[in-house]
Amino acid sequence: MPLILQILMACLLGGVLSLLAAFLVMSGLPKKWLSYAVSFSTGVLLATSMLHLLPEALSSGLTPQEVFPVLLASVLGFFALEKLTIWRHSHHHADEGHLQKSFKVHSSGHQHGDAGVLGILIGDGFHNFTDGVLIAAAFLTDPALGWATTLAVIAHEIPQEAGDFAILLAAGWARKKALFWNGVSSVASVAGGIVAFLSLEHTEAWIPYIVIVAAASFIYIAIADLLPRLKFEFQGLGWHSLCILMGIAITLL
Repeated sequence: MPLILQILMACLLGGVLSLLAAFLVMSGLPKKWLSYAVSFSTGVLLATSMLHLLPEALSSGLTPQEVFPVLLASVLGFFALEKLTIWRHSHHHADEGHLQKSFKVHSSGHQHGDAGVLGILIGDGFHNFTDGVLIAAAFLTDPALGWATTLAVIAHEIPQEAGDFAILLAAGWARKKALFWNGVSSVASVAGGIVAFLSLEHTEAWIPYIVIVAAASFIYIAIADLLPRLKFEFQGLGWHSLCILMGIAITLL
């Protein structure tokens, strides 16, 4: 299959599968499934970044003295973006009690927080565009690495999209409307994949650095966003540990 078609398919899968899975979770599946998905995502993200992406960057000819400063700068950069509410906007609002305080819905049906909802969709679109760039860079390095990166993207998108749905529903949006506009923002990953393919295909020297940025992104999401959620998950501790190990095992396979 031509590389561009693999990239397009991976970007679509990354957006559509995670969106549908999150919609099912928010539409009646047990909420404990979401916490298990977080555990699985943590294993996938850490394994993909440390066992695939970083070794690939090192094997491309970059030295550790070149790789790890970029990794450090990228992690700090993602922290700065998050503080500016551009990157991981939804993770701080995942619990529904806080959501109801953030978006006050009156009995008349009118709600406050429309600007916040718009910011969520814009931020989600930006994030999905970036995911598309990372997927394309991984495919241009090695198609096998591209599919491993796609799996990591799908894994971390499920809890994020579920958080987005929770915010939109708490703001008074109908389920179909929330699904439609989240779907529109997810298409940005396809645009990111196309832009990266067209620009990086002729600038191969940049690809290892983008692979490092992808690794930093996954490490930051796992450590800053996902693992803190699991710190107080005392019920089902064995299942959460098993889910993390499953994520690592599937990534290795």
